[in-house]
Amino acid sequence: MITEEIRAQLFLLKDEKYADFQRKLIPTVKDTKIIGVRTPAIRSYAKEIIKREDIGDFLSDLPHKYYDENQLHVSLLCLMRDFDSLIALVEEFLPYIDNWATCDSLSPKVFKKHREKLLLYINKWIKSEHSYTVRFAIGMLMEHFLDEDYKDLYPQMVAKIKSDEYYINMMIAWYFATALAKQHDAILPFLENAVLPVWCHNKTIQKAVESYRITAEQKEYLKTLRRRLK
Repeated sequence: MITEEIRAQLFLLKDEKYADFQRKLIPTVKDTKIIGVRTPAIRSYAKEIIKREDIGDFLSDLPHKYYDENQLHVSLLCLMRDFDSLIALVEEFLPYIDNWATCDSLSPKVFKKHREKLLLYINKWIKSEHSYTVRFAIGMLMEHFLDEDYKDLYPQMVAKIKSDEYYINMMIAWYFATALAKQHDAILPFLENAVLPVWCHNKTIQKAVESYRITAEQKEYLKTLRRRLK
């Protein structure tokens, strides 16, 4: 089977030092599930096998056994150019994402050309009960809808999310910190009016203060908006 062939190749590309590094960064994945293949090697391998007639067998062989197989899966999806076939594969894969790194690596370039269609899926994903599907939805809003396609509705969608999940709340903060840099006047009232949960609120300010895209004057004002945890 192609999955066994791919797995064997990934083990040939293994870098043990990198595996140790990855295990520290991705605590939600068991150590034994990380082979340790560097990202450039995975992307290069994806380009080699993307046109294989049986690549669909690997993509449908879910869940994968190893983190690195998930990363290869993501790299393959990112190379696809047909939105309709891609989005079906994305929807099939999302429930099996079990860590922030795989989630955040999934960023197909073709999405930029189909934002209107993408938004329909984001509206569904953001309501999911699966943490990384929600995180992915927020990430797509951050990547594709904070510039010329921005609407006030989008940060409102993110602000409505209430979760105890760390990786969702971190993405909420990341979204609003990025939004402050790109749509400052529209986003600032979310902090001035204490719309976000306290942790997300303070983490947003922290990330914004660390950003080079926020002016010194803006940072000083943001610091005055910090809230105390109850």
